[in-house]
Amino acid sequence: MGTAKAWLVVNARSGSNSAAARDALERSLAAHGLTPERTIEFPDEDLPTAASLREAGVARLIVFTGDGSLNAAIKAVAGWDGELLVLPGGTMNLLSARLHGAETGYEEILDCIHRGAYRPVRPVMACCDAGCAHAGLLVGPGTAWAEVREAMRDFDIPGLARGTGEALAEMTGGARVRMVDPLIGHEDGYPLLELTPSHRGLQVEGYRPEGPGDFLQQGWAMLRRRFREGPHERLGLYDRLVIENCAGEPLELLLDGEPARLGSKAEFSVEECPVDLLATAHGF
Repeated sequence: MGTAKAWLVVNARSGSNSAAARDALERSLAAHGLTPERTIEFPDEDLPTAASLREAGVARLIVFTGDGSLNAAIKAVAGWDGELLVLPGGTMNLLSARLHGAETGYEEILDCIHRGAYRPVRPVMACCDAGCAHAGLLVGPGTAWAEVREAMRDFDIPGLARGTGEALAEMTGGARVRMVDPLIGHEDGYPLLELTPSHRGLQVEGYRPEGPGDFLQQGWAMLRRRFREGPHERLGLYDRLVIENCAGEPLELLLDGEPARLGSKAEFSVEECPVDLLATAHGF
């Protein structure tokens, strides 16, 4: 489908969406014979839907955003019979790494697409009543660090200082979360549980810093979305699990970096992606 009719979705707030980066991407798309017919500036413009793509005869949607906007784009086109090409347009690009390899830039990805060296896949997602995550789902008071990361991105110095203190307070004193079905891990819970979807199920990691140094190390890891650089333990692989708040409070979540909230106990499971994604990595 090298000459398939395509639309492009971008987001100026995403980590790699500078004007220069956008210009370079457009040149690369043209060089590979993949020039999109239309560019959608999300969130200023609405995301395309399965119906709008079918009506316009679009066969491929190219998404150059961060993981949060990408999550929203996939949800918007659920049930569409076309194909979605993920390009690394954000800060961490976790789903792009899953599909194409952690160190793969868009030039190499586009070269593979141009040569036909790819395949459509429907990788599993981590799902709950609040939504689904393609790259990762976080549960617990440690998710408060997301607001600090937003302040860093917006160069909001007062917000950064205020948010850092609040995030540390939440991580050290907030109500912890624990797995109850299956009953695995520490009974008094964790400040943060991470659920990472893979073809083997949900990989669950528990983050349990103990002293001040551990909390600062974990906070710094959270800000860079490199959670596993902080103190943690692997709790296993599951197709389904139940997590509860140890104090009966609502569960705070991050779905691909976007905040959400559930009741004090919730079920998490795996589901298949609702649209074909193009993969170029050997893992698929």
